[in-house]
Amino acid sequence: MTRDSRNILVYTVKDRCRVCYTCVRECPVKAIKIMNGQAEVIPERCIACGNCVNVCSQGAKAFLHSCHQVENLLVSNQQVVALLAPSFPAEFTELENPKHMVTMLKSLGFDKVVEVSFGADMVAREYEKLQSKPSKTGFISSDCPAVVACIERHYPNLTDHLAPIASPMVAIARIAKKEYGEDIKTIFIGPCIAKKGESDEIDEAITFTELRKLFHENSIQHTNLKPTDFDPPLAGKGASFPVSHGLLSTMGKTADMACNDVVVTDGKRNFISAIKEFENGNLSHNHLELLCCEGCISGPGMSNNGNRFHRRNLISNYVHNKLDELNTDAWSEQVANYKEMDFSQEFSPAVQQLSLPSEEDIREKLLSIGKLHPGDHLNCGACGYDSCREHAIAILNGLAENEMCLPDTIEKMHGMIEDLNISNEKLANTRQALQHSEKLASMGQLSAGIAHELNNPLGVITMYSNILKEESSETDTFYQDLNLITEQANRCKEIVAGLLNFARQNQVKLEVTHMTDFCEHSLQSIIKPDNIRLHFSSNLENHEAMIDRDQMMQVLTNLEKNAVEAMVDGGDLNIQLDGNPEEIHIRISDTGTGIAKENLDKIFTPFFTTKAIGKGTGMGLPLVYGIVKMHKGQLQVVSNTDASAGPTGTTFTLVLPRVNTQLAEKNSNHTTQSIHTDTITINKT
Repeated sequence: MTRDSRNILVYTVKDRCRVCYTCVRECPVKAIKIMNGQAEVIPERCIACGNCVNVCSQGAKAFLHSCHQVENLLVSNQQVVALLAPSFPAEFTELENPKHMVTMLKSLGFDKVVEVSFGADMVAREYEKLQSKPSKTGFISSDCPAVVACIERHYPNLTDHLAPIASPMVAIARIAKKEYGEDIKTIFIGPCIAKKGESDEIDEAITFTELRKLFHENSIQHTNLKPTDFDPPLAGKGASFPVSHGLLSTMGKTADMACNDVVVTDGKRNFISAIKEFENGNLSHNHLELLCCEGCISGPGMSNNGNRFHRRNLISNYVHNKLDELNTDAWSEQVANYKEMDFSQEFSPAVQQLSLPSEEDIREKLLSIGKLHPGDHLNCGACGYDSCREHAIAILNGLAENEMCLPDTIEKMHGMIEDLNISNEKLANTRQALQHSEKLASMGQLSAGIAHELNNPLGVITMYSNILKEESSETDTFYQDLNLITEQANRCKEIVAGLLNFARQNQVKLEVTHMTDFCEHSLQSIIKPDNIRLHFSSNLENHEAMIDRDQMMQVLTNLEKNAVEAMVDGGDLNIQLDGNPEEIHIRISDTGTGIAKENLDKIFTPFFTTKAIGKGTGMGLPLVYGIVKMHKGQLQVVSNTDASAGPTGTTFTLVLPRVNTQLAEKNSNHTTQSIHTDTITINKT
């Protein structure tokens, strides 16, 4: 009797889905599959309850619209009967008289308008008969198509417990065909999406929101129409069917606590809980009256601007007024005319149950989403599942993804942010080093040119001043002048040598060196006051690297001397060695005054110094820079002068390759040629 072969009733509008998992959380049977971040409805598992449609704020969940098919039937030559659900007063609150709805529907093209409430009247009698029969087991009401679909697909072992009674919609469809002929076309109008796929005994089903659209497109309003009575058969108490306890009310019963054979509940969580308890045997002797929605007045086919209790009050007033106007004798006569009709219904399982993975697989999946210990099972529900275990099972069944776990995703995001910050810091240091390199490259070329041009005249000055000194005695008046000339010429030669090192024009003589002993030995070459404390540590496992010992000793002593001079009031000088199989890292840190931010870009510039006049030439750090570059290494500096931002001081980090085969081969090939060239230059002078 079901219409499972019809089109998909609920589907996803993919370009609107924002991956909030609200639909997963609200789906009572977990018929939503997350794939590549998109929430897709699984038709085979879906019970068309419409919860996902109601809660999706982006409109990404939509249901099948049948307006076009209804319009085609209305313009056909066939007689079309509207089967109007009793919850319409809760939707069309603007109607001054509920009978205006009949006139509006007939203006739309319907030949007859029949109340589904009369079907509820007849169905209630069938439930009374069922309850009066002695039975060892209870049964579940079958008037809600979403509940029926849930049991058939997800609790198939309970299918035999569904009351074998047709829903009010199917009952009134059978009555209408007996009343107006078997060839009529019936269209159900109500608040429910699931009705669209419930039965083949109706031709089409539309929701109240679809009906509003048809009214709007055809400019039909109640203000210029007169009320019209419903077509027979006329309904009685069945008008209360849309609200919770509606079936009991139609049967003339109440939910008396002293009579606990009937359990009434509604809502997506409550009805599932009742089914599970029935399955477990706790309620196996009870009759369950279940509604998937919180009453049909809250169905997904209604406008979302109404309040539940206001709608309930509207239905109550409608039923009260209807019963006041009801011709009881005429109604009883109609009931008698149809009481012998067949209102039975058969149901069959359509199993969609998922397999339960093994405990080992579940445990491994929990580990993959960061649930290492029971304390990690937050069961926060952000993924849409009630527990971390359910989420893991859903992943294993292909319904969910690891990334749906918000706490795990946030933790991974924090890790990525931390890694990104480290990468950004490295990038900033690299960018700064590149800027230094670009700036110093041009200066290096200039320095090299100047150094080579100055070498020859300096050689002449040095040679002839020394010759004059040898030909004179210390008593000569000009001897001290010659001594000063040679002294200053030698000083100029040292400056030129520094320029050559800075410009990377000299060669390095690589030797295998024990770096821990070498760096520790460098500390013996510096003079430090008593208020400065030395700290040396090495984390190296392999202590060897290839360096030019003389030049690298010059680098270390220069940096260590600068560090001591920066700590005028005392402090700590830290030398730390780290490394990996390819590199040696030497960190020289002080707790001194630090280097001003505006000077950081200038410290490797030749002749730049912050020392007082006569205290230095400013060639120390450029010389260090040149030597490190000649070793194919890197030199990084971090400094802080603001005590409010943290401890002040400066850290120089030398990164040196352990083995530089290319550099060693180059030095070996060019050593003889370089010495020969220097000799030629001196002889020429």
